[in-house]
Amino acid sequence: MARKLAETLAWAGDGAAHLRGLMSRMADDAFAAPSGLPGWTRAHVLSHVARNADAMINLLTWARTGIPTPAYASDQQRVADIEEGARRDPATIRADVLESSDRLAQVVKAMPERAWSARVTNRQGIKIPATDIPWTRAREMWIHAVDLDAGATFADLPGPMLAELISDVVQTLGMRPDCPALRLIATDHGLTWTLGEDRNPDEIRGSAAGLAGWLVGRSRGRDLRTVDGARPPAAPRWL
Repeated sequence: MARKLAETLAWAGDGAAHLRGLMSRMADDAFAAPSGLPGWTRAHVLSHVARNADAMINLLTWARTGIPTPAYASDQQRVADIEEGARRDPATIRADVLESSDRLAQVVKAMPERAWSARVTNRQGIKIPATDIPWTRAREMWIHAVDLDAGATFADLPGPMLAELISDVVQTLGMRPDCPALRLIATDHGLTWTLGEDRNPDEIRGSAAGLAGWLVGRSRGRDLRTVDGARPPAAPRWL
């Protein structure tokens, strides 16, 4: 997929602003309420968003300096930092989300042009170009805005980003040997994606927002339908 850096930077910035807006409207007692992610409160989601900004800074530093700087010290430390962060008071969490986002924006602004062509290793152990880092951040912002369960939906995503998200997930799933054979049809965008090698894949139709939410495991696809009018099965795990 050929994503333009300027486009992904804009999506990431807009997503950060969108999430900050949701957070600013949340009362203090709402931080302890359950989020859309099992076992996580909204405070967990926001603490993760803040630490993700630091993780993206680490990867950008790697790209700029050539010195390996993993996104997270370890998966265990990542979990511990989120758990510890979720126990803080709402004012501290709010400030952390804002300050970490601003730090990331400054690092992005200071990136030399040549550094964007460097390759780094993401948390999944995959080598990616530095230009994919803003895309990763954009996904985090918009998806976790939905996870806050504070009124955001996948329909809030910019239309081009929504299509790109579906393409990204389809590409990831398509590399797996157990990938199901599916044809996904966004009835509101006139776009189609195909998974698997089968020449007669099962079809799933619905809005692009509905398809995206189902693919990333945030919905059961209640507004999606197969050819025979049934609801789709559970989506395969994405990440």
